[in-house]
Amino acid sequence: MKTKNLFMLLLSACFFMACSNDNPETLMDNPPIEGVVTYKQNVKPIMDNNCIRCHGATPTNGAPMSLATYAQVKNAIESRGLIDRISLNNGNSLLMPQGGPRLPQATIDIVVQWKNDGFVEE
Repeated sequence: MKTKNLFMLLLSACFFMACSNDNPETLMDNPPIEGVVTYKQNVKPIMDNNCIRCHGATPTNGAPMSLATYAQVKNAIESRGLIDRISLNNGNSLLMPQGGPRLPQATIDIVVQWKNDGFVEE
């Protein structure tokens, strides 16, 4: 009986997590990138799938800045702590995307690699 209850609890938790974000791309883990990470090929799709809803050309839902362009994303990493914000643990009120869930670590690693590779645009 305990096993059945545990199974139902785990199943419920998985269902809740899957339904907590209406963008399934957010929950998909990106494979590691071989070679240089670029904004256009690797980072822009992450921003478009996870951030642009609030951080669009005209920010909404209280977002303080746009993340719609290369320059804006680069600036957010260099001056506004974007990598720190997406790297926080679930449950932290400062975590982005706001309300979670936290992006998969492989996705965060792509953004970090882009910074480390020198913010290549193309």
